[in-house]
Amino acid sequence: MTAKGLPGFRDFAPEDFALRAHIFGVWRDVAARYGFEEYDGPPLEPLELYTAKSGDEIVGQLYHFVDKGDRQVALRPEMTPTLARMVAARANGLKKPIRWFSIPQLFRYERQQRGRLREHFQLNCDLIGEAGPLADAEIIALSIDMMRGFGLGSHDVRVRVSDRRFVSAMLADLGVPEENTPAVFHAIDRVEKDPLATRTLLAEIVDPNLVDQVMELTDPANRSALFARVTTTSPLGATLAALEQMGLGDWIDFDPTIVRGLAYYTGTVFELFDAKRTLRAICGGGRYDTLLNSLGGADLPALGFGMGDVVLGELLKDRGLHPALPPSIDVFVASVTPDDVSHVLRTAHELRTAGIRVEYAMNANAVGKQLNLANTRGARIAVVIGPDDRAKGEVQLKDLVNKTQEGIPASSLVSRLSSLFPKSSNG
Repeated sequence: MTAKGLPGFRDFAPEDFALRAHIFGVWRDVAARYGFEEYDGPPLEPLELYTAKSGDEIVGQLYHFVDKGDRQVALRPEMTPTLARMVAARANGLKKPIRWFSIPQLFRYERQQRGRLREHFQLNCDLIGEAGPLADAEIIALSIDMMRGFGLGSHDVRVRVSDRRFVSAMLADLGVPEENTPAVFHAIDRVEKDPLATRTLLAEIVDPNLVDQVMELTDPANRSALFARVTTTSPLGATLAALEQMGLGDWIDFDPTIVRGLAYYTGTVFELFDAKRTLRAICGGGRYDTLLNSLGGADLPALGFGMGDVVLGELLKDRGLHPALPPSIDVFVASVTPDDVSHVLRTAHELRTAGIRVEYAMNANAVGKQLNLANTRGARIAVVIGPDDRAKGEVQLKDLVNKTQEGIPASSLVSRLSSLFPKSSNG
């Protein structure tokens, strides 16, 4: 039998894990700068938690089964229902606004393509308990600063922003019945990928005489006029003004075709795309003021976004911004003779206790071969212990980068190397 991984699931060899760790590190660093606190929840939830939000049709996209307690359960496909459940349980005791973020692994049984797998990690940032436009600006600014944290600029990534309240008002002015608005949003959400399919869908939803007028709302040629209206008639105007004041206005494109196909969005919506549009959306989110109440009974306004690691990883690779695999060790301790091995073991353990990353040869090899292994591991320093130096109470310190060597007292080795590797020694 040749064991193979499941399709759509990833292995993370050290070089792949380095990229994942880099992404997680930036996410956590930027979220902390915005005062967000990290949380997590279980990867397995009751199936009804997801059908209550998305309907029974979502079941076909889930990894679900009946557990040994005869419960219908599913691996989490998203984090918002778990967030709603957790906030509802503690809503009265939480200081508002709530700023929470999480990096869950999510699972969906979907068709694989570039940027979409059957599992991925996703940064979820949610701001709960604040209904004003500055909260919208805060969340959008956070998503932008995530991009800046990876070394990306506004020439690399565009933030496409709209407001479902504004688009709903435009549709109402055209004579589209309110009950048809969600279906129209669903059609508009597809317009960039397939304008003809959007037109066909609209003809089934609204009066055929209105199809051309609805399509005009999606025409890039009309965006300047629509932008002038949205900034004066919608809360989005205050949000965009705040982003300008933060110095982030050059990242923003107003785009009324961004409506987010999910029905629970209630106001500002946005998506981040690479400027060349060669990839799927990097991030998407918006305001969902009624969702927490419907899922968990917490009647609180809320907004947030999700940013997956798969598309982001592709973008960083495309831009040459993925990190190199870091050295696995700082120091290699080598022995000259078999009698030196016990001293190598003691020295290695003392250095590791000081927080320094250390390796040594586990088989008897010539010093040259041990130093070759040290270079392979990316060690900066080699400590060579031999009988002549031990007799003098010394060790040889070899700088493998600068190609220098000196004898130092063995008693000063730990303090000397701790000064060279302060981050390691501090954990």
